[in-house]
Amino acid sequence: MNNENTVQELMELDKKHFLHPTSPISQQQENGASFIFTEGQGIYLTEMNGQKLIDGMSSLWNVNIGHGREELGEVAAAQMKKLAFSSCFATFSNEPAIRLAAKLAEIAPGNLSATFFTSGGSEANDTAYKLARHYWILKGQPNRQKIISRTKSYHGVSMGATSATGLKPFRDFNTSIAPDFHYAENFSTDSLLEVIEREGADTIAAFIAEPVQGAGGVHIAPEGYFKAVRRICDEHGILFITDEVITGFGRTGTYFGIEHYDVVPDMMCFAKGVTSGYAQLGGVMISETLHNEFAELSKGTLLHGYTYSGHPMACAVALKNLEIIEKENLIANSKQMGEVLLEGFKKLQQQHDIIGEVRTLGLIGAIEVVKDKQTNERFESPIVPQLVSEAAKRGLIFRSVVFDGQDTLVFAPPLVITPSEIDEMVNILDETFTAVGKNLVKV
Repeated sequence: MNNENTVQELMELDKKHFLHPTSPISQQQENGASFIFTEGQGIYLTEMNGQKLIDGMSSLWNVNIGHGREELGEVAAAQMKKLAFSSCFATFSNEPAIRLAAKLAEIAPGNLSATFFTSGGSEANDTAYKLARHYWILKGQPNRQKIISRTKSYHGVSMGATSATGLKPFRDFNTSIAPDFHYAENFSTDSLLEVIEREGADTIAAFIAEPVQGAGGVHIAPEGYFKAVRRICDEHGILFITDEVITGFGRTGTYFGIEHYDVVPDMMCFAKGVTSGYAQLGGVMISETLHNEFAELSKGTLLHGYTYSGHPMACAVALKNLEIIEKENLIANSKQMGEVLLEGFKKLQQQHDIIGEVRTLGLIGAIEVVKDKQTNERFESPIVPQLVSEAAKRGLIFRSVVFDGQDTLVFAPPLVITPSEIDEMVNILDETFTAVGKNLVKV
């Protein structure tokens, strides 16, 4: 069977048998898979027809060390030959999980010291909510059960994580969400205080926030915001949780995004970059203070756990991934290349009338599309889906965000990216904006 026939066969099988996550079902049924990838190397992905594309999103914000790192495959194979899986229930343990938990305590901000492992980010967020509520039960305050998040936030798609997500379309996908979730306005401490006053501090378990909002449009916190949040949480006895699923492990130019703001949370959720996507792993870190209180107050079994919590192969892959991040100075590279990427965005901003605000923090960034730069007026219908489509034809993958009236492109290339590769990205973006701009009719 030649390659063309193989592609066609896979397209038909994909339509018939594969229900894709976060994808338009009608589009899949009409056109098949947009790409069937077969290989990855560095910042590039290659699909079955031979087209090579820049992975400007690190796939799902997660392939931090880039594609095709054989070292991780070798570590995974070695661990699977030795011990592929063992349970961590009933205090059973394994060496990779223990060593990874210790490594995370070494690199995490402040006194975050103990880790509960999960399979990914949604599970990590759900775990944080359950641990926060359980903590208050142990403290004799069971009415502290409400979780506050923010508008434009994204925390995952399991039931609790969806309920915490401030982006309304994700909650509207279902007929019901979990109770006791509330939303403060983005970056407004006044709004946070209003929610606390309305609901009553003695009913609130925790406040959760992404250091940089990812899926909500790459929104970077203003100076002083997180210090004020930490102070408000302390004054009202509310636990502060950071969602570092996207921003962790060098993405923002520091090991963890919250480090930019010089505050330490009580809990920190992570996933994605901990293994650079080479294995499924996530978790929640808790402070030494909380850990000690759990140890002191909990007399029974912690009735929360996942089959793959502390998976030995995934933890071994994570340890090797962190070794590579440190050995190759990828956190420093993220900071430096983020500045290069921002300069590229600013050049595009000068050359194209429809580019509004541009921003980066390390290697996470955004370009806003506007009809009028002076007034920040938007087009009646979002333009960014056209830009995504045109760029893909030219060999660049990135994402569009259209929630809550936004018209924004978001980027998160692998941390191994070089200046010449950024130039390649920016050149494709230049061509893309030129092509789409010719089709726009200004009113």
